[in-house]
Amino acid sequence: MDIIATDFKATWKKTRYVFQDINQDLAQPTKEWLDTLTEKQILAVIVWHFRRDHFSEGSWIADSGADGHMAVLVDALSGRCERQGLIMKTKTIETDGITYIEPVPGATSEWYYGMDYEHGDLYEAEELFKDGHVVKGRKLCLVHFPDGEVFFPVPKTEGHYSEKPIFFDGGIYMLDVDFPNGVIRIVRFDSRDHQVSIHTELPLSSVKDCYNLQLRISPLTLLRQSGNELDIVWPEKVSLSMEDHDTFFLRDGEKLFFNRWFEEGEDVDYKYWEETIVRDLNGNVIEIFPGDVMQMPNGEMWYLK
Repeated sequence: MDIIATDFKATWKKTRYVFQDINQDLAQPTKEWLDTLTEKQILAVIVWHFRRDHFSEGSWIADSGADGHMAVLVDALSGRCERQGLIMKTKTIETDGITYIEPVPGATSEWYYGMDYEHGDLYEAEELFKDGHVVKGRKLCLVHFPDGEVFFPVPKTEGHYSEKPIFFDGGIYMLDVDFPNGVIRIVRFDSRDHQVSIHTELPLSSVKDCYNLQLRISPLTLLRQSGNELDIVWPEKVSLSMEDHDTFFLRDGEKLFFNRWFEEGEDVDYKYWEETIVRDLNGNVIEIFPGDVMQMPNGEMWYLK
């Protein structure tokens, strides 16, 4: 920081004529005048304002009488800095106490979600309910980018619990498990008109438990993975076995994609690598290739090898 400030002190010496212009009132800087400043001059203003201890009291700027106007100048510069990307624009998003958000999985770059973890994950909330404890519900918010508008499509309700959402075909889908009534609801939030509807309902008894119960695409699929077993619960009813170190991560029609990791050796001889296993709905392996696959916000599938 000291080195940076020293550099800008030199910049000040080179550009001081800008601020000694008797025709420019620093208390009322015009947009036209601000637009004549270079990036270094803008940064020099900001550095001087916040690090003025790096300049001697006898310097030209201290003697110019401009100190009283400097805050006004910095505020006026902020608009141009934001327009040109020279400083970061900040925005306050009211998420009702949820302090972490991440992109909604699926082909979208506009939506983020956040959840609270008062009762942990879904399966932990299920265990608490089975043990006779009160499940207070789960708060889940959706945040739209770039405006920062916030939605709470599934209200926090006692006895209910949600899981992370997924984007598919213009909607954001999420689970709402109703423990007292033994119901799994798949809720749809329309990304265009923001209407909320129940997409489908299933009996909670249709799954062994809620461990790793999640929505995936595409098509929209409800599944559960535990150990070496993968159970597709909806829209088909399919169960298949996997090998050790296999994790399901994506569906593409009749193809199921699994990540498999390997490791061998120790210390300097340690090696780690991954493969992608593609199976059909009967569990038959139809393709194996090195690396991984990920879906991009525009819907493209990228193969990382």
